[in-house]
Amino acid sequence: MKRESMEGSQKALGWLALFASTGTLLCCALPILLVSIGMGAVVASLTSQLPVLVALASYESWMFGGSALILGIAAWVLWKSPVSCPADPILADRCKRAQTLNRRIFFLALAVWSVGFTAAFLLLPLRNLLGV
Repeated sequence: MKRESMEGSQKALGWLALFASTGTLLCCALPILLVSIGMGAVVASLTSQLPVLVALASYESWMFGGSALILGIAAWVLWKSPVSCPADPILADRCKRAQTLNRRIFFLALAVWSVGFTAAFLLLPLRNLLGV
């Protein structure tokens, strides 16, 4: 029973990390990307239809910090917590597939978070540094 609850918490934490990093991407990175490629009217339309984006963008540092914390906890749970698969071959195969899926979800969340962080915090200083 303990093993099942540990796998369930790993899976839930992986999905939470993906959701948090996707939220940071939508609030902060997507508008920056759209404006950068000349689609400012789309951003204006989005913010008029979804005013929550403006509220989220004003707390982008907190959002990125919170989602980074969730990603860190998810990484710790995935790699440092003692999970051993059962001896039964069928259950062991399911356990290994679940661990593989959890790690893939984590890396997807990490990639989404990295894109959002780059767009929100690194692109403008890099652009100013290069003089573009």
